[in-house]
Amino acid sequence: MNYENKSLTIKSWAEDDRPREKLLLKGKAALSDAELIAILIGSGNRSETAVDVSKKILNSIDNSINKLGKLSVLDLQKFKGIGEAKAISIITALELGRRRRLEQALELPKITSSKAVFNIMQPIIGELQHEEFWIIFLNNSNKVLYKQQSSKGGLTGTLVDVRMVFNKAIELYATAIILCHNHPSGKLQPSNADKLITTKLKKAGETLDIKVLDHLIITENAYFSFADESLM
Repeated sequence: MNYENKSLTIKSWAEDDRPREKLLLKGKAALSDAELIAILIGSGNRSETAVDVSKKILNSIDNSINKLGKLSVLDLQKFKGIGEAKAISIITALELGRRRRLEQALELPKITSSKAVFNIMQPIIGELQHEEFWIIFLNNSNKVLYKQQSSKGGLTGTLVDVRMVFNKAIELYATAIILCHNHPSGKLQPSNADKLITTKLKKAGETLDIKVLDHLIITENAYFSFADESLM
């Protein structure tokens, strides 16, 4: 019997230290990220427990769950003890979490602040590697009528058709719109192009009596609001 390897199996730990048992006894909030991932993969390798392997994966991405969600099957398989099935389990769990956030965002019926806009749009564009420009159309109670991608571009920027934006607003009888786009670079400061398109859309809206309430630049974890910064 290999006593050294035996000591590294989760079953040999005290019951409180086993991730599954810990979840049952103390609830899901008591588990660390590594312990939750350990439950997904079930086992480690000959020299490491599932928790050890999970910690190693997290350490490689600065303990960021957002970064974990961006890893591919091949990325995960680089870690000893992670085969295709385990990698798929991790990716599936993270994708379900992303869809849950998106579903919650879609349930928000009314815009009350820039933070509410961020909560709606971050799951949609916050983690993209290319830039997208979106419009949120609102009624006179600031309830969301519709959300639409206006343009999609590369890492350097997008092109926005002002006529198409307001055609849709008129079609929906919207009284206000909010502009949103992401910065894949993670930088929150608006560019000159961002300021110009904001001014252009705002002036066009004034002619049609459709207010442009805000323009948000969205990144993975934060946002910049033109309205909050008195730039509208």
